Parts: sequence; C-alpha cells; structure tokens
Amino acid sequence: MRLTIRSAVALVLLAPAVALAQLAFNLTGSWKFAVVTENGTGTPSVTITQKGDTITGTYESGRMGVLPFGGTVKDSSFTFAVTTQGGATLTFKGKILDADHVAGDVDFGGQGGASFTGERRK
Repeated sequence: MRLTIRSAVALVLLAPAVALAQLAFNLTGSWKFAVVTENGTGTPSVTITQKGDTITGTYESGRMGVLPFGGTVKDSSFTFAVTTQGGATLTFKGKILDADHVAGDVDFGGQGGASFTGERRK
C-alpha cells in the first residue's frame, strides 16, 4: 500500500512540471527582433504564421526589404531561413522562452553569425 501512496504523491507532484514541459506556444503574430552583430544591432520586423509544426512569414528590415521565409517548430525550438535578394541564406535557430519571447542564433550563410532575441508585438 505504501508503494501505491508514494506513486500517487509522486504523480501529483510531477504533474505540473510535465504539463509545463508539454505546453506548446503558437508563434503566429508580429514580432520585433533584435539581431546583435559585431557591427551593431538590427531591429527587423518578423511576421509569422504557424500551422502545426510549419512556420511561414516575412522578414522585414531597412537594409534588405521584405523577404519571405519558411521553417519548422518542434517542441520549444524553431528554425527558419531567409534568402536575401543577393542569394545569401540567413538561418535562424531559436528557442521559445515563453508565449511572447524567443532567442537564438543566426548563421549568415557560413559568413559569420549573430545572436537574436524577439518579442511579440501586442
């Protein structure tokens, strides 16, 4: 009987942690990113539409204009790639921190990289 009670107590104590780990956030919306490079910080606008584990959207910056992208979401991680008009591919790999914040790294087509953060616009 003790084993059954211990098991029940363990399940009750672990249930909130398991539920939080399985909580999925939807990235659909408008985001303000901050891309931090050695040459300064850029602040592109990113608009994301998520359907299941697929994301699509636009990446808009003063330097590159508006560019479409596609990517995926798995658990609390996501990735998407933006191809510039010059043919370079910027690959963003990030973590969903909570419903309104993301962070990660961007690879500039093998020509360096940067870190980024993102905040959902209200």
